Amino acid sequence: MSAFLTLDGLSYKTPDGHPLFDDLTLAFGAERTGLMGRNGVGKTTLIRLMLGEIAPAAGAVAVRGRIGVLRQALAPPPGASVAQVLGLADALARLDRIEAGEGTEADFNDADWTLPSRLEAGLTQVGLPGLDPLRPAGELSGGEATRAALAGLLAQEPDLLLLDEPTNNLDTEARALIAQVLAGWKGGAVVVSHDRALLREMDRIVELTSLGAKVYGGGYDLYAERKAQAEAAAVRDLADAERTLARVERESQVARERKARRDAAGRKFAAKRSEPKILLGGMAERAENSGAREGQVAERLREQAGAELAEAQGRVERLRRLAFELPPSGLASGKTVLAFDDVSFAHPGAAPALSGLSFRLTGPERVAVTGPNGAGKTTLIRLAVGDLAPGSGRITHGARAALLDQKTAMLQAGETLVQAFQRLNPGATRNDAHAALARFLFRNTAAEKQIAALSGGERLRAAMACVLMSETPPQLLVLDEPTNHLDLDSIAAVEAALRSYDGALLVVSHDPDFLQAIGVEREVELRPPHRPG
Repeated sequence: MSAFLTLDGLSYKTPDGHPLFDDLTLAFGAERTGLMGRNGVGKTTLIRLMLGEIAPAAGAVAVRGRIGVLRQALAPPPGASVAQVLGLADALARLDRIEAGEGTEADFNDADWTLPSRLEAGLTQVGLPGLDPLRPAGELSGGEATRAALAGLLAQEPDLLLLDEPTNNLDTEARALIAQVLAGWKGGAVVVSHDRALLREMDRIVELTSLGAKVYGGGYDLYAERKAQAEAAAVRDLADAERTLARVERESQVARERKARRDAAGRKFAAKRSEPKILLGGMAERAENSGAREGQVAERLREQAGAELAEAQGRVERLRRLAFELPPSGLASGKTVLAFDDVSFAHPGAAPALSGLSFRLTGPERVAVTGPNGAGKTTLIRLAVGDLAPGSGRITHGARAALLDQKTAMLQAGETLVQAFQRLNPGATRNDAHAALARFLFRNTAAEKQIAALSGGERLRAAMACVLMSETPPQLLVLDEPTNHLDLDSIAAVEAALRSYDGALLVVSHDPDFLQAIGVEREVELRPPHRPG
């Protein structure tokens, strides 16, 4: 089958002239493609180019089929209905008018009679059967809005689905539903994601880097294996090319020194004038020709070695990678870090968010808080760091704790990174702040950026620097969906740092790969409390 969407020789530069793509050629047909790349490499820009929202500097985008797009941030306007989240408000209103006997001739001509049955099928697929299109959209959680929007796309039956981080706000059960939907989808799909479980279900992976786009057949695990092999080979080739160029330069230098000695000896011999001038002239000419040939050969060797080095360098992406070590927390192995004893909590006038919860963290334990959205995970972590007090029961806070929430609420939009670090670490100097922020890739002038200008991933990096590089590091880290806005390289760096952390971890995450990588030992599983009536 021919492609639904083709990118032909696409080039694009940011408004400040930074090139994102150059001569990019890709085609998307009836397969599931995972689109990956580090933050800032241009994934969102590429989506906008694919949708025709911005124009390329060169090249063309050809669309043969219908494209349905699911945005990463769904924010229905005030007063919006579920029908608007579904993207079907006009089509459903048309059918409602016809059913009420108020339909116009245009309504009958444009009516999509099978839409209600297709919509119900889509809602069932995403775990929202019977969702009323007239219900206020504001009553939906972020995850429900995402699933509803996907159901609306399924009902419209596009040829190509374009999904931008579709699992970011979803719990484990809902993530599994999205994976099932994609597994059964018969059209094409382009999925921008860092969800490794979802990427494993892809037919191929397209990775965007500063070197362009590379296509890997198969899902995430095969991609990771082949990428590691390719990177290792490229690094080996680069090292070989550097050694070859160095050897050629040394040999050329030796040859130049040898020629200089011969020339000096020849001049000395000629100065004695013991031979006829014609013979001396012939000897000089032969020496000059020989030296010229040697110089030409050396220059060709240098050019060849230089070309091989440039080619090897072109296969190796030079990146500043996030890498850091957490300072020791000094937590004793037998110390009670946190204890919940028969804890209950309810917001005023609301049903209980938690009821009769008991668990304990001792020493450097690693515990995951799991459960579907609405089960009380956010309430638990706010109780754990002392932001809330229990309605009943007892909480023991036995160690210094710090919360890294996915919204990075500790950061204030009007301050710079350095200002934020010094506010959260009052004893730190500007040099201390710069040194700490540099370890999280905010170097030099980047440390003076405004918090308001940071991306989601940058905000999390900044919050981690402020919390983890303090003079008295926390002995308990409470993490709320820490991987939501990080690319896979940054996730790997966070995983590596947390593996070597000697404090305790209390983690809310729907990413099983992350939980496994940081060595989670047990779970506190929450269930939504029973709502009477």
